[in-house]
Amino acid sequence: MEIILHAHHAEVTESLRAQAEAAVIRLAKRLHRVANAIVRFVGDGETRRVEIVLQRARSRELFVHADARAFAPALSAAVHRLESQVSRVRRSRRVPTDGDRTG
Repeated sequence: MEIILHAHHAEVTESLRAQAEAAVIRLAKRLHRVANAIVRFVGDGETRRVEIVLQRARSRELFVHADARAFAPALSAAVHRLESQVSRVRRSRRVPTDGDRTG
């Protein structure tokens, strides 16, 4: 899995980058076929935004974003939202279609 970190009008510390990478790796382990992850830190104006995209092979991508006055709380909120999306994806079962083989 490839992790891409973008900083748009923002300076992101190494510890914050490490936190983002660790969170993405932890959540990607719970899903199958995660191709890459994109973490964007956007610092336009007073609010700071963190966007996380998990791109999966042969599945929909998961996208979350969170806003706060600093990057650390925004990252925490975005990771929390991504955790709920991952648990929802893991709970939902694929309904077999007519063309699928069943055992």
